[in-house]
Amino acid sequence: MMDWRQLYESKLTSADEAVRRIPNGSRVFFGQAANQPPVLVDALVRGYRQFRDLEIVHWVPMGKSEYCDPKMKGHMRHNALFVGNSTRSAVQEGRADYTPFFYHQAPRFFSDGTFPIDAALVSVTPPDAHGYVSLGVSVGGTKAAALNAGLVIAQVNDQMPRTMGDSFLHVSQLSCCVEASTPLPELSPGPIGEVGEAIGRNIAALVEDGSTLQLGIGSIPDAVLKFLGDKKDLGIHSEMFSDGVVDLYEKGVITGANKTLDRGKMVAAFLMGTRKLYDFVDNHPGVLVKTVDYVNNPAVICQNPKVVAINSCLQVDLNGQVNSESMGVKQFSGVGGQLDYVRGAAMCPDGKAILAMPSTARQGEISRIVPVFEAGTTVTTTRTDVHYIVTEYGAVNLRGKSLRERARLLISIAHPKFREQLREACRSRYGEED
Repeated sequence: MMDWRQLYESKLTSADEAVRRIPNGSRVFFGQAANQPPVLVDALVRGYRQFRDLEIVHWVPMGKSEYCDPKMKGHMRHNALFVGNSTRSAVQEGRADYTPFFYHQAPRFFSDGTFPIDAALVSVTPPDAHGYVSLGVSVGGTKAAALNAGLVIAQVNDQMPRTMGDSFLHVSQLSCCVEASTPLPELSPGPIGEVGEAIGRNIAALVEDGSTLQLGIGSIPDAVLKFLGDKKDLGIHSEMFSDGVVDLYEKGVITGANKTLDRGKMVAAFLMGTRKLYDFVDNHPGVLVKTVDYVNNPAVICQNPKVVAINSCLQVDLNGQVNSESMGVKQFSGVGGQLDYVRGAAMCPDGKAILAMPSTARQGEISRIVPVFEAGTTVTTTRTDVHYIVTEYGAVNLRGKSLRERARLLISIAHPKFREQLREACRSRYGEED
């Protein structure tokens, strides 16, 4: 049997040579977020004229997304599993596609033929003494894609942190390897204004000691973390987490001591943050990065105590329907794992699913709480799934409430200048108030 070192050496090649192996007509998966391998993606884009009809698929983009350029027509087309800043215009203009499915379903869809992957381009660490590489900051759906693709091309990057959990592949599972040292893309925490702080404070008031947290992406989850410093024995079982979790861990607020599953460990499917986060998780036995069919499985999520799922949304109507991903008919982001955690928290006897947003958009010009959605708007979280809605004006629990009660509660946390307008809509729909 060939020694793994010899096997690895035999698989080393250049980026241009590696991507040349991708057949025309392939569905090509890129590692998620900070796992996207820039050297391989650049080589693919650079040589686009040699390809026909490649379908480029991935979740959150953190790269340049040059494969969305109009000149790529006929050569490659993006199919987003989650729309981001660099891919949004292409999707909204019809030059790229969007495919919705629950994040936790990805491994099954990749393996059962629902959404097959032909080639996977991923970032990995250099192999360890036993010939294993780590997928580092993204295992969630990235490992499933690599395990099910006919061609696996890896950028071997010594700047990728080596994470524990389910992140490992053996060099024998890689088709070819390209050694290239590149810094990981970083997501710096955005500014938290007065509105964000108020939302963070309102959510933090719902978090009890010993809770198991899931945190989405953006300024609202970052704001929540700012107000959890006085809590005790919080745990993390989350689709992703960022730098703010590191601060609370180092302060002793996050211990995971109360968790039922993976006690004492912080669990995530992928990680997005700054170098501070990436250095923290490197070889950290207290951080487990696992596949998304475990991390985002509602039947797994609910087994931890006091699950608090915290996610952002764009709009809520007076029935309690939640839109987290579209601007009318235009796709803005994606479903991601929001429903996975809303339902996982609902299955937890003492769980709380929280959806939060500022009360207004466009510098206060429009209310995010609306009588009805514009035609074509996506309903991400149904009114029967919804639990807590939070704005800077408070938090309301819609569970078990009638449609009229829901409307009144939501109006109470709308921006004051829109409340009378919303009351009039409520009266016309449900009759005069008692």
